[in-house]
Amino acid sequence: MLDPEGSVEHQPASSFPKVLLIPLAMLLAIAALLLLAFSATRQKEPDFYTFKVVNIRGKLVSLEKYRGSVSLVVNVASECGYTDSHYKALQQLQRDLGPYHFNVLAFPCNQFGQQEPDTNKEIESFARKTYGASFPMFSKITVSGAGAIPAFKYLIDSTGEEPTWNFWKYLVDPNGKVVKAWDSTVSVDEIRPHVTELVRKIILKKKDEL
Repeated sequence: MLDPEGSVEHQPASSFPKVLLIPLAMLLAIAALLLLAFSATRQKEPDFYTFKVVNIRGKLVSLEKYRGSVSLVVNVASECGYTDSHYKALQQLQRDLGPYHFNVLAFPCNQFGQQEPDTNKEIESFARKTYGASFPMFSKITVSGAGAIPAFKYLIDSTGEEPTWNFWKYLVDPNGKVVKAWDSTVSVDEIRPHVTELVRKIILKKKDEL
């Protein structure tokens, strides 16, 4: 339309795109927040070392202290047919490879045949005096079924292998992921190569970082 001066009348620019920009910006902000939350959730995905347990002296401790090293998690018993051979071999493994790159983590359990009936103090005394056990020991627990502690539930869920007797062994890597599980019939000497290989990788990695 022409104005009185005969020039073309300029209509004001439409505000419609600006109206759209506000909700679009809000959607982008929400999407960014959701992405951050998702990333944080993935970063906090549990592994074996994220759990807390009670040590054999009754103190709550975090397994985080073992991150960066290899762990062999074992449900031990003092009166089992496997006791003597396993304790001797576990202590030898601890002596040969620990404690900086590797640890046996022993969890007494009385679930199977009631072969760990004593108190924590008696269990620790037996292991230390009889076998010179220098590896970390924890409070007597339940390792299978509904009453299993969260750390063992994680081991079971990760491997699909649930303890059915004493001296089950779970190999955990430096990042807290479970590598493999073995039952009572598999000797410590048989699994030593698997443990040694993981420890070797830690040592080589540290050399490369120097």
